[in-house]
Amino acid sequence: MAVTKRVLLGRALRSDTLRETLLPKRIALPVFASDPLSSVAYAPGEVLLILSIAGLSAYHHSGWITLAILLLMVTVVASYMQTVRAYPGGGGAYAVVSSNFGRRAGLTVGSALLVDYVLTVAVSVAAGIDNLGAAVGLVKDHAVLSAFVVVVVLMLLNLRGVKESGTLFAIPTYAFVVCVLGTVAWGAFRGLVLDDRMRAPTADFEILPEQTNLSAFAMGFLLLRAFSSGCAALTGVEAISNGVPAFREPKERNAAVTLLIMGTLATTMFLGVMTLALTTHVHMAENPAVDLLIDGQPAGSGYHQEPVIAQVGAAVFGGGSLPFYLLAAATALVLFLAANTAYNGFPVLGSILAQDRYLPRQLHTRGDRLAFSNGIVFLTLLAALLVAAFDANVNQLIQLYIVGVFVSFTFSQSGMVRHWNRLLTAETEDRAARRRMHRARALNAFGAGLCALVLVIVVLTKFTQGAWVSLVGMVLFYSLMTAIRRHYDRVAEEIALDPNEKRPDLRASQVHAVVLVSKIHKPTLRALSYAKLLRADSLVAVTIAVDPEEARALKAEWRRWDLEVPLKVLEAPYREITHPFVAYVKALRRKHPNDVVSVIIPEYVVGRWYEAVLHNQSALRLKGRLLLTPGVTVTSVPWQLSSAEAARARAKRRPELRAPGAVRRGWQHRPHLHHGNHGNNGNHGNNGGSNEHRDRP
Repeated sequence: MAVTKRVLLGRALRSDTLRETLLPKRIALPVFASDPLSSVAYAPGEVLLILSIAGLSAYHHSGWITLAILLLMVTVVASYMQTVRAYPGGGGAYAVVSSNFGRRAGLTVGSALLVDYVLTVAVSVAAGIDNLGAAVGLVKDHAVLSAFVVVVVLMLLNLRGVKESGTLFAIPTYAFVVCVLGTVAWGAFRGLVLDDRMRAPTADFEILPEQTNLSAFAMGFLLLRAFSSGCAALTGVEAISNGVPAFREPKERNAAVTLLIMGTLATTMFLGVMTLALTTHVHMAENPAVDLLIDGQPAGSGYHQEPVIAQVGAAVFGGGSLPFYLLAAATALVLFLAANTAYNGFPVLGSILAQDRYLPRQLHTRGDRLAFSNGIVFLTLLAALLVAAFDANVNQLIQLYIVGVFVSFTFSQSGMVRHWNRLLTAETEDRAARRRMHRARALNAFGAGLCALVLVIVVLTKFTQGAWVSLVGMVLFYSLMTAIRRHYDRVAEEIALDPNEKRPDLRASQVHAVVLVSKIHKPTLRALSYAKLLRADSLVAVTIAVDPEEARALKAEWRRWDLEVPLKVLEAPYREITHPFVAYVKALRRKHPNDVVSVIIPEYVVGRWYEAVLHNQSALRLKGRLLLTPGVTVTSVPWQLSSAEAARARAKRRPELRAPGAVRRGWQHRPHLHHGNHGNNGNHGNNGGSNEHRDRP
């Protein structure tokens, strides 16, 4: 198991090497911006699909919709550049809203972002499968299974660490950017300079309108729906503001520059692809089998509608050409990797929420490769469930998208307005600084109003198409995080010291020691010796009479050895160890409610996996039951068998065999510690984390 983990994830990294994993801008761009960059592959198509409901005549509105989306994108990018400078600690919209509007508003934004990140993985992978399925029939026939494989591969790559996965993803992301910009440039050259007449494969197809003679209100609603679908191009923009701590110093400046580069590339690519789609007459239908007419006849169920970017590539380069295949391959690959934006945003946000006690504290822990491993695994599970629920259908999943995005955008920009108001109140002398703050506040106010308008449009136009699922998911996340915080607060209050007590009372009550024995041998004698060292107020050895003959023989041998410790035999008519022993300990506790009962269990320590199978697990079951009993402590006294020496030797030679989390606990590169005579609470006898198994003799 340890060898497999090392091969898949690599060697564990020391905590003090965290600085070496920080990202330069050239790596941070593909890590955090692959989602908004890759949206060029499907966002233009979403606009045309919705407009096709009214037929080809509605396509002439797509230019205005494109300009509106670009205005929104520029505004959001500029606003978030201010956010990363004002809140360089990461957390993005969650940090902004929590500090300016309070806990409840911050939790609302946090739940919206978590839902959006899960959807980012599901949509990106489903879109990649859809593109790849056009060329590979096996992938199309097994879409859900193929999506599962991709999600698991992405999880493993991200578990290797942010920097390593970013380096791996950089080449395909940059290849996609080069291919798209090359397509736009060559298309513009052919159209403007060579005056070539480029035609998409669907240019001669007709679209049968689903709705004819739409009223002005209905047409307006359709245009708003097309605009909201095209706003999928903005997903992932906030990821950089969430992940500022992952950047090299100066963090906020590098994050802002990366955000600017991402915004410039995304707007240029989106505008170029949309322009080429219109000039090459790309025709798409929401239901192509019925509404797309080829030579006057419906395309039929066997027709596969190619994405916009594939049709643009065929028109510019020619279908079957090498540049066309390069564009198709880069598009399919970057759509898979677009999920990497979520794999870097979700764990960081989850860590911040866990630090604030809204999510389990395990999400705040870094793994062996200094990535937030638990958050990565949690995201994978949620995304896989979503892919399975919607059969990896990108047209269905896309309808759930972007609601959470614009919830966070709106709250974030509103929070920045309040942030500038607070700074303006404090700054009364420096006029230049006040002018900068006024300009920044105006930009954020405009962004807040624009995003709020888009949020209303998105909810109204996409609610019945699936946006309600996102809203339900946000409510579930909000309720879950509220319950977790309530639990942590209750526990903290329960175990807190009395502030009115001047000096805590450290005097212990009486201790009643109970040693579990089955035979008289060296492990039993070590446990008894340890128990006597405790100098408990009472000491008794207990055995369970699973076999009456063996119990009588043990009593006789006990008298012969004269061990000076009384032996109590518990009856076990059902041949079960756990229940009678736990019942005895509880009875002793009831008899002495103000005292401590210390249960001492001798355990074997073995070094081979099959030896764990050969020995029963009664000690583990007993400890699990006794931990639920107040006033009872459990101590394991290990006895190392000869095979444990081999395990220790393996651990010396191969540090990767140490226990998971050894790096986090500072055990990496420590000198080897020899076992003492006694263990405590089952933690000793691990030999610094080697894979040894213990059991009660």
